[in-house]
Amino acid sequence: MPKMKTNRAAKKRFRLTGTGKLMRQRAFRYHKNEHKPTSRTRRLEGDVVVAPGDAAQARKMLGI
Repeated sequence: MPKMKTNRAAKKRFRLTGTGKLMRQRAFRYHKNEHKPTSRTRRLEGDVVVAPGDAAQARKMLGI
């Protein structure tokens, strides 16, 4: 049986922590920032843990 191929789009969007959690970036951060308050763009900084329902699908795409 052939090897599973990693979904390349998923590989660019998710990363795995040392404890096995999936992390992602928040949406609405990088485009048209001149129309968004600075407080909003600061709130959207940093990575967050992927929701459990989405994590299962992301893991399948990553081949984990």
